[in-house]
Amino acid sequence: MPDRGGGPTGPRIRVGRPSRRVRTLLMTLGVLAVLAMAFTMFAGFWTDWLWYRSVHYSSVFTTTLWTKIGLFFVFGLLMALAVGFNIWLAHRLRPPLSAMSMEQQNLDRYRMGIAPYKKWLLLGITALVGLIAGASAAGQWRTWLMWVNGVPFGQKDPQFKLDVAFYAFDLPWYRFLLGFGFAAVILSVIAAALTHYLYGGLRVTSPGARATAAATGHLSVLIGVFVAFKAVAYWLDRYGLAVKSSDFKATDNWTGLRYVDANAYLPAKTILFCIAVICALLFFATLWRRTWQLPVIGFGLMVLSAILIGGLYPAIVQKFQVQPNEQAKEAPYVEKNLKATRDAYGIDGTQVTDYDGKSKTEDLTKLRKDVDAAASIRIMDPNIVSPTFQQLQQMRKYYAFPNNLDVDRYNKDGQDQDTVIGLRELNLAGVDKQNWINNHFRYTHGYGVVAAKGTEVDSEGRPVFTESNLPSEGELPRYEQRIYYGEKTTTYSIVGGPQKEIDYSDDSGEKTTSYKGDGGVNLSNPINRAAYAVAFNEPQILYSGAIGDGSRILYNRTPKDRVEAVAPWLTIDGDAYPAVVNGRIQWIVDAYTTTNGYPYASRTTLGDTTADSLTAANDNRAVVAQQNQVNYIRNSVKATVDAYTGDVKLYQWDTADPVLKTWMKAFPDTVQPKSAITGDLMAHLRYPQDLFKVQRELLTRYHVDDADTFLSGSEVWQVPEDPTNKSGDAVPPYYLSMKMPDQQQQSFSLTTTFTPNGRDNLSAFMAVDAEAGTSGYGKIRILKLPTSTTVDGPKQVQSQFNSEQDIAESIRLLRGGDSEVEYGNLLTVPLDGGLLYVEPVYVRGGGLKYPLLRKVLVTYGGQTAFEDTLDEALDKVFGTEGATPEPPDEGDDGTTRPPTSSDPTVQDALDDAQAAFEAGQKALQENDWTAYGEAQKDLEEALQRAEDAQAKADRDAADKSGDKNDGKSGDQDGGQASPSPDPSSSG
Repeated sequence: MPDRGGGPTGPRIRVGRPSRRVRTLLMTLGVLAVLAMAFTMFAGFWTDWLWYRSVHYSSVFTTTLWTKIGLFFVFGLLMALAVGFNIWLAHRLRPPLSAMSMEQQNLDRYRMGIAPYKKWLLLGITALVGLIAGASAAGQWRTWLMWVNGVPFGQKDPQFKLDVAFYAFDLPWYRFLLGFGFAAVILSVIAAALTHYLYGGLRVTSPGARATAAATGHLSVLIGVFVAFKAVAYWLDRYGLAVKSSDFKATDNWTGLRYVDANAYLPAKTILFCIAVICALLFFATLWRRTWQLPVIGFGLMVLSAILIGGLYPAIVQKFQVQPNEQAKEAPYVEKNLKATRDAYGIDGTQVTDYDGKSKTEDLTKLRKDVDAAASIRIMDPNIVSPTFQQLQQMRKYYAFPNNLDVDRYNKDGQDQDTVIGLRELNLAGVDKQNWINNHFRYTHGYGVVAAKGTEVDSEGRPVFTESNLPSEGELPRYEQRIYYGEKTTTYSIVGGPQKEIDYSDDSGEKTTSYKGDGGVNLSNPINRAAYAVAFNEPQILYSGAIGDGSRILYNRTPKDRVEAVAPWLTIDGDAYPAVVNGRIQWIVDAYTTTNGYPYASRTTLGDTTADSLTAANDNRAVVAQQNQVNYIRNSVKATVDAYTGDVKLYQWDTADPVLKTWMKAFPDTVQPKSAITGDLMAHLRYPQDLFKVQRELLTRYHVDDADTFLSGSEVWQVPEDPTNKSGDAVPPYYLSMKMPDQQQQSFSLTTTFTPNGRDNLSAFMAVDAEAGTSGYGKIRILKLPTSTTVDGPKQVQSQFNSEQDIAESIRLLRGGDSEVEYGNLLTVPLDGGLLYVEPVYVRGGGLKYPLLRKVLVTYGGQTAFEDTLDEALDKVFGTEGATPEPPDEGDDGTTRPPTSSDPTVQDALDDAQAAFEAGQKALQENDWTAYGEAQKDLEEALQRAEDAQAKADRDAADKSGDKNDGKSGDQDGGQASPSPDPSSSG
């Protein structure tokens, strides 16, 4: 505004340029910021490279990196060129003069504004779309590697007669290319249209033609390319029908063609392909005709055809041809799905055998002897006894065991012995003084294996340890006991330098050690130290005096994480388990190859089918899936991780798997041949749980082999809920050495049960030979129960246990005070046509709060027992406890007692039971487990005496009543003895 006068205007403030010193400072800060960002990016790359080199899988890093870089630049450049070329072409085809209108006058301002920056604007737009497209393409590195290295399956789909590799490896890549093409064309159309509009080639309100001939031809060609891509999409959709999922009958993830697909959708896709090709040619013809009339008509007809032919016609076929006679129409396609699904999940060789569910012999003594041959019944539940291991074998607060222990086999005196095993791993939460040195330098590793017999407990219900103490000692051969890599080791440690590590403690005090292995990354290089200081956001790594010559940093230390990192194309089983192999502790990890493109094979969701009551309570047991939805799976790789060095080895297990062969071509020399597996390692390999859970879920529907039964849904099963808790989650499978009816001897097996859909009675029992290296490994057997009779399922058996009056009263007594009762694994064993159920019962009592085995529940053929030991329970169920009569004056525990005729009264016996119960509670409070065990025996004896005395009294009363009312009806005088009251109810 001009000065209006009236006085001085005051001093004028002059804004000058910053001084040279300020400019230099700002420039320096800018350079430092750029260098810091660059070094941060470099640190992530460099530490990854160092880690892969340390585990000797640098080829995995380089192959993956170069594949991503190649895809990024190729497809980023293609997208940038496509969009940039069309912007340039649209600008080149702009009209020389703009129409005289308000619209064009307004656009003139924008044209003049961007005129000096046109080149930079073009480079900026193309760079942006190129970066986005390149980043998206880099994420397709697995698809590219599978396409370029694909190996034939040697099997053809039943519809198009193409090798399965086309659907598994080729079709996903073609679909990516098609999607990329659509994106490039759409972005080009948008960019070209905006450019034409800006420079007058397209007009909205101006008089005359709305588009110049050049703009019309340019955009018509682009739309023609789009329609041509749509034609290709219609053609690929024909093959996509073979891997298309839909809800159908007994399965929610039905995959493959049905009648309507083969007879309506397939011809419709072919017709639409032809229409799209003609429509694309019409758009290209505008280069000569300079009119949109025919292309627009053709495009409209294509859209109308897609609605009528691609949507309405299949609906009519489904309604009027399929639904009136669905069983006959769909049967041929169901048979194809049944065969493909069974092949894809490895369940095609499943042996289904009818099983009565009832005992065939009446010789109970023989049955009792047959139990030992039928199974080595494991009463130590690895999912319950971890706190017991913790209490008895932790030794120091900074050690801990996994929440779920593992079951393995170890040979003792020529016999395989089911063993519950866990590692004494490092637990930093138990370190008293938490600081950086203690957490990362002094407390670095766990120490030793703890193992117990799976089939035995001692007199107090504790595990019978075969390997224990610190350092561990026992039946295992000598081995390296230090555990630097484990399931609970989730933080980094720096070892091997000037700072000594705490090894273990004994009566003479703390022992120290220094890491001698070659695991981890060397930190003696200052660049490495700086990179890890940035990558771990820990500046002390850069300047700490605790790091020196020989220092190595160990990280990525859990077994599953290490296997996933070196083989990012594998799906990892949720349960890694330890074994002592050739003098080392080795973590054994099962790994799978999967695909989502097996034609006609129904899909499953790994996260759902592998979930059970154990994974719900422990996230560490969840499967690590590269793709969650799959319709083909193989346990193709067995991996090991050395607990001391962290060394990872991958072994080819399924030598026929084409997916594994494809990845072995992509990553050569990463997987060792199966012949490299040593005999000692082979003895500990087993059938993996997650594969078994996937297969059992599929077998709930695909155990049938004919289409009519599948379509009727009458034979659909379900995996029962875990009856030992109220979580509502599926029962986990159990490892058990047992013998199926057609086997001559016991085999280490993985077992589960099935119930009918929506019901609780038993429909089938399933077991797979789980012992690797044997001829029967992987053989799946199903014992199918009759549908005409009812056999109790796991939930009903558990309910039967809980409803038995004597058992319920005993459990109530066990729960007395502050004790808790926990039910162990409910094991099912086929025996002489029937099914034997065994369930250990644990009690957490007193201040220690760790479970001890107190009782064993057993049921067979409607007979149930609840005794202190498995042998006692079996003897009672099979009626063999009285086979050899004991002297009348000797009790079950070896103590003498008066003959029955002089037994104390019922009330006296109940008084003794109450006294024994109170003594047991007092022993619990004092943590005196020996006294508690004696009190439990006294309690059981007193209850038995009360029951015997009551029974005798009832018999005497019945005899007297019969004498008094000789000849009278029982309805009148109650001559039939009334049921005995529960003797323990008074107590």
